[in-house]
Amino acid sequence: MSNAASFGIHDLSFATTEYVLSHAALAEYNGTEIGKYHIGIGQRSMSVCAADEDIVTLGAAAAAPIIARHGSERIRTVVFATESSIDQAKSAGIYVHSLLGLQSACRVVELKQACYGATAALQFAIGLVRRDPDQQVLVIASDVSKYELDSPGEATQGAAAVAMLVSADPALVCIENASGLFTADVMDFWRPNYRTTALVDGQESVEAYLQAVAGSWKDYGEQGGRTLDEFAAFCYHQPFTKMAYKAHRHLLNHAGHSADQADIEHAIGQTVAYNTSIGNSYTASVYLALAALLDQADDLTDRPIGFLSYGSGSVAEFFAGTAVPGYREHLRTAANLAAIARRKPVDHARYRELHEWSFPADGGDHPTPQQTTGPFRLAGVSGHKRIYQAR
Repeated sequence: MSNAASFGIHDLSFATTEYVLSHAALAEYNGTEIGKYHIGIGQRSMSVCAADEDIVTLGAAAAAPIIARHGSERIRTVVFATESSIDQAKSAGIYVHSLLGLQSACRVVELKQACYGATAALQFAIGLVRRDPDQQVLVIASDVSKYELDSPGEATQGAAAVAMLVSADPALVCIENASGLFTADVMDFWRPNYRTTALVDGQESVEAYLQAVAGSWKDYGEQGGRTLDEFAAFCYHQPFTKMAYKAHRHLLNHAGHSADQADIEHAIGQTVAYNTSIGNSYTASVYLALAALLDQADDLTDRPIGFLSYGSGSVAEFFAGTAVPGYREHLRTAANLAAIARRKPVDHARYRELHEWSFPADGGDHPTPQQTTGPFRLAGVSGHKRIYQAR
């Protein structure tokens, strides 16, 4: 058995959709000044799902390279975090488990708490690996962010999945023990069972997020966490990338630090590159920020990185991780850039068709049109059962 004293993220891979809509096309359609999107919310495009892709196909596509690199013999747990679940009973992770051919001696569960769910999954995974360091846990964060057409939230849509292999002696990021927690009962964003699109109170959501930043940071300090000056960079949940800047400025002010714009850019700037192109990916967002940071930053070896994970409703957690010596040898930078570049642009009319596409609710035989070119697809529904295919 390993005698490792460190636990964290051993590998990280992500996938996004077949299609992309530029915010320039959205602005041209609705007459919005493009600066409202490019500058106001910090978004340039959004990933758009094909009819034959969903959180399962995205999650499997994100995880497949990890299995290819490391094998699956040590994976005895899969935790699937999402807030755009496809079933009220069965974990989406079970479909992924099947598509990836994982061993039957494995527990699979789905976690939900808005955009925070993946961080809960990561922390739970570390607890399992700490108990038995010979095991590894596959954490998948996969979401499709969807609002009503022509609604205020429409410009913040997106979709992606991040897969993380959690282990002892991690090759990428060691997660530190101290963790600051915060929960408050607020109705800033929610999606009742009878709706396919979310409801959001934009101003309430920003205020709830900032309240959670202050609350989780306060608890982090009380748990013996690091001082603000020690961190090399900060990865925030990004419902839109400008929110990371708002959040960090709020944290600096709350902690009595100068909120100099250059300092904020230094702390945040390299974490927004993927989210600004993909859009909001809910549970995956903060870990897309990590991927962007690791792919772009100068050597971060042994440098602390701050994480602020926020999920509406609301739950937040502030914690720290340090980049492991040699981490750059394990990055997937080329694959990450290719995942974004491979998306096919759609015009606004085509985007609206894709947005409104859905299965009839009669549970009959309904194949999906073949639109995707990725390794997995949602082939259709038959007898109320979703059917997936590996290519």
